[in-house]
Amino acid sequence: MKAILTLLLVLNCIIMKAQDLTTHQWENRVLLVISDNKNTEAYQTQISIFKDKTKALADRKLVVYSVLPTKYKLNNDPWLASSSLFKKYRSKNKTFKVVLIGLDGLIKLNENAVILAEKLFSIIDVMPMRQSEIKRKGN
Repeated sequence: MKAILTLLLVLNCIIMKAQDLTTHQWENRVLLVISDNKNTEAYQTQISIFKDKTKALADRKLVVYSVLPTKYKLNNDPWLASSSLFKKYRSKNKTFKVVLIGLDGLIKLNENAVILAEKLFSIIDVMPMRQSEIKRKGN
């Protein structure tokens, strides 16, 4: 019984840390794909847009969270039960939303429509920190 309680406590800490997006600050940009329902056309389209873009996402230090009312997942990890990200970032009266959070932890983009990868990447690529990353890779 004690071992089970310890395991539950550890799992709870891991889940709480994953929900706290500040763990990504200065390490990763975060894209939240938020939907009331994973079967909506907008959600399915948005997820499929980034499905084959793993190299471009990694190059831009971008992680993708899929966020639904009662669960979320990071990239292709398994779903975790939680409503905190959904409650914090969703738009009232909107069924779909995309939020880009920069390395500094600030919201850089808030859209209630599907965003194409090229548009998102162009937004990121003009950010000062991204420009520094590009320059460092070029040298």
